[in-house]
Amino acid sequence: MCPPAPLENGSLAMPPQPSARRVLIIEDNPDGRDTLQMLLQEWGYQVEVAENGLEGVHKILEWRPQVAVVDIGLPLLDGYQVAQQARAALGDQVLLIALTAYCQTQDRERALAHGFDFFLIKPANLEVLSRLLGG
Repeated sequence: MCPPAPLENGSLAMPPQPSARRVLIIEDNPDGRDTLQMLLQEWGYQVEVAENGLEGVHKILEWRPQVAVVDIGLPLLDGYQVAQQARAALGDQVLLIALTAYCQTQDRERALAHGFDFFLIKPANLEVLSRLLGG
């Protein structure tokens, strides 16, 4: 089991103005997906969701979000495959954030090697997530 990352200052402050950023959440766990969607919408983001990797790739290509928050352990296509396809189609036009329960050093290295920009361990450190989305 991975230890949760602590909040740096205990604050869950709103991130900087999101500039109407579109965020896609690709997560197969309905509770996690719905909670993160509600939080990001509360923060002012336009949010779409996908419950598996294949649906996620289709939404990335059609909706063209600025940010995709992607679980690694997804059905149909895993998060690594999603990242590779997103990079092949959009290059650096999408910020890819892995949000996963996989927490070993090799998991982080593999995610970054497959095209993710950032690697976060579940449960998400909301302070860090807000910074990544806000800037």
